Amino acid sequence: MRGQAIDIEPMVVDRIIETALLEDIGYGDITTDAIVDRDCRVRGEFRCKEDGIICGLPVAKRVFEIVDDSVVFEALVNDGDEIKKGDVFARVYGPARSILKAERVSLNFLQRMSGIATLTAKAVEKVKRYGVVIVDTRKTTPCLRPLEKYAVRCGGGRNHRFGLFDGILIKDNHIAVAGGLVEAVRKARKLLPHTLRIEVETKTRSQVEQALEAGADIIMLDNMSVSEIAEMVKLINGRALVEASGRMTCDTIEAVAATGVDIISMGALTHSFSSLDLSLDLSVENNNSK
Repeated sequence: MRGQAIDIEPMVVDRIIETALLEDIGYGDITTDAIVDRDCRVRGEFRCKEDGIICGLPVAKRVFEIVDDSVVFEALVNDGDEIKKGDVFARVYGPARSILKAERVSLNFLQRMSGIATLTAKAVEKVKRYGVVIVDTRKTTPCLRPLEKYAVRCGGGRNHRFGLFDGILIKDNHIAVAGGLVEAVRKARKLLPHTLRIEVETKTRSQVEQALEAGADIIMLDNMSVSEIAEMVKLINGRALVEASGRMTCDTIEAVAATGVDIISMGALTHSFSSLDLSLDLSVENNNSK
């Protein structure tokens, strides 16, 4: 595994899955109910049609359990494992009607989450020799953030804040309405717990200098050129953690990592990934055994 697959709160996962099933099944699967016998049982193989990092197996398993707890889902690999084109990575057994109803929702989760994990793993590999941490952002699909951030971890990346509730990031619009950068940090420092670090988004050398003066714990260098980032890293000189952000891609992050930043945040991990091509192939069982 490239990253530790940390469990997600089951209640959160179930709510996401139930919403997806309601969207897809609605009042019922009229095609399946019309042409598939109630007592028909099938076995199926999940197969990878391109190389990548698998992610979302526990979620896919839970999809089948919610539709019909008699369906058996057997994962053959773990979340975060590399899989190759043609690999069978999971099997499923049970009533045909139930499996057909769960098929698309389970694949949707698997394909999206595996795509994110695969892109994250590629980014992590690009900067590995520099010791730079790759993190995600809040630019996630509405209501799917827990799953998408989980997928980043499975790809070897780490999570930035989950939302507005668990991390302090003073951005340009905060600065504009708070009376300036230094004043924004002062207000945050005065009211917030000492256990929370304060991060400030900066776009110019002057703002970096103000962030240092204010005692920011983390300074984000937003949309700066590689040469500007290198200059700011020297200016900060270890007095704060340095995060580079803004239009980061796998083609550009290696040069950014070489400047000496500590963290690179990539919105692309969760908004510009390609879903991994996966399929489920079913066959009718000849008897009631697996």
